[in-house]
Amino acid sequence: MLAFLPASLLASPVPQADEIQMKLKVIQQRKLWWSISGAIILAGIAAMVFSWIQYGAPIKPSLDFVGGTRLQLVRDCSVASNCTSPIQTSAVQKVLTEQGLAGSVQLAGSDGQAVVISTSDLDVDQRDRLQSGLAEAIGKIDPTSTKNDTVGPVLGKQLLTTGLLSLLISFALIAAYLSLRFKLDYAILAVVALLHDVLITLGIFSILSLVIGYEADSLFIVALLTIVGFSVNDTVVIYDRIRETLTLHPEHSINQVVEDSVNDTLGRSINTTLTTVLTLLSIVLFGGGSLKFFALALITGFIAGAYSSIFIASTLLAWWRNRSNGDGFGGDDGFTDDQLNEPIDSAPAV
Repeated sequence: MLAFLPASLLASPVPQADEIQMKLKVIQQRKLWWSISGAIILAGIAAMVFSWIQYGAPIKPSLDFVGGTRLQLVRDCSVASNCTSPIQTSAVQKVLTEQGLAGSVQLAGSDGQAVVISTSDLDVDQRDRLQSGLAEAIGKIDPTSTKNDTVGPVLGKQLLTTGLLSLLISFALIAAYLSLRFKLDYAILAVVALLHDVLITLGIFSILSLVIGYEADSLFIVALLTIVGFSVNDTVVIYDRIRETLTLHPEHSINQVVEDSVNDTLGRSINTTLTTVLTLLSIVLFGGGSLKFFALALITGFIAGAYSSIFIASTLLAWWRNRSNGDGFGGDDGFTDDQLNEPIDSAPAV
């Protein structure tokens, strides 16, 4: 049987499993990666501008930051025909308008028999009057299930200030740590990648705020801090491989080193992010209201973090080292496969 096969086929080696792997051309296509990030960030900034005009903040702030009263009311389903259909938020909003109150209304519970109202600070008489009006509009309210939370404007501002300060301190500590572990340019570019992740998350949720009325609460600040920590870990892994490769192969160009290092750690980056995102996805699908948006913020930031570690932080480092070595900026077309393997006069400091 083998005699009838072409000699070229018989002579061709069969590729081994470890030889078949995806290899990204990170450096050659860096303009594409930067353009994708730029487009998403610009769309997010536009949404934040519109949100600032409408709400006075990049994302509509919740009660946690502006202060006010939050009421959670549940229908009394022991009354006949009181819970035959979900509560209509338009009916609740109408009562608020009639009483001269502004605020947001959200359904709670899987059956839609509970409603959460966030409005300005109410005294006892205003709260009783609002509950009486709602009882007439949506049916009898179960008094044992009613919850009332009040946050003063001073406390709300303190929460916002503390959250933003925590975010800034985390950036400063990360920059200091990376400066000690690597070099200053590593640290600066890693912080740029972290800003990329935060801006994308802010932009996506600013769009959600305009479209579905999402309100950022204290959990959103926690999500941003978690995103920063997760993202920098992925960036450190890639930077560590770049530093190791530069030490082992000082004759290689920085472009080749970055390309090889990113592809060496690509599987780990994707697998780590994917397993985390799948877990968070279950919270988005089956979790409660506040946890659902918290998990969605984490998913957005983790995906943005993986993207920035692979395509932004690494390519920025190669671009900067080429600039510092006098190679110029160049374009995507300026990097061919031969130039990726072209040694530079002196290896950059690791």
